[in-house]
Amino acid sequence: MHVKTIAVGQLQTNCYILTDETTKTCAIVDPGDEGSLILDYIEDLGLLLQAIFLTHGHYDHSMAVDDIVRAFDVPVYIHKDDATTETRPDPYRYLADTRTRFYADGDEIPFGNLVVTVLGTPGHSPGSVTLLCDTCLFTGDTLFRDDCGRVDLPGGSLETIKASFRKLASLPGDYEVYPGHGGASTLDRERRFNVYLKNAMSEIS
Repeated sequence: MHVKTIAVGQLQTNCYILTDETTKTCAIVDPGDEGSLILDYIEDLGLLLQAIFLTHGHYDHSMAVDDIVRAFDVPVYIHKDDATTETRPDPYRYLADTRTRFYADGDEIPFGNLVVTVLGTPGHSPGSVTLLCDTCLFTGDTLFRDDCGRVDLPGGSLETIKASFRKLASLPGDYEVYPGHGGASTLDRERRFNVYLKNAMSEIS
């Protein structure tokens, strides 16, 4: 699998394009803005987009969805707790429509020869998920390099995100960590140096 990172929008949200190089199919994680830039990359490489995955419903992770689905009629996956059907604007919840598919902890969604496994990791938001694909974890705004997502926005919870840290830290083996903002890392590195992850682990009795 090849992972392309494009930082988009004012908040420099990491949009990831996951490509199965054997089948030339791809999926997008968190198209936060600048849809034309994302589409240019896909079209320049002649890739076939099969799905959009949202790690959570905040606006800076989803603003380019409409631009992309106008070009590619693909499903948009999100946890139901971060979606809404109310038409009034809500910057913290994704407006679901007929293209929306709801996933939950443990679900597996294939594209090409790859499979995306959903890990429920709430705390930054009620429906935050981490996406596991191949040797990579796409952690959204749950886990950053040396840091963690904020919990003071609507639906955030310190105790809940601590449980999510413990869940991630307890995964067997090492993984590449691709967060919603900032640089990439590895799970082993975060286990060793991330104060938030270490504190959460220390609370296990």
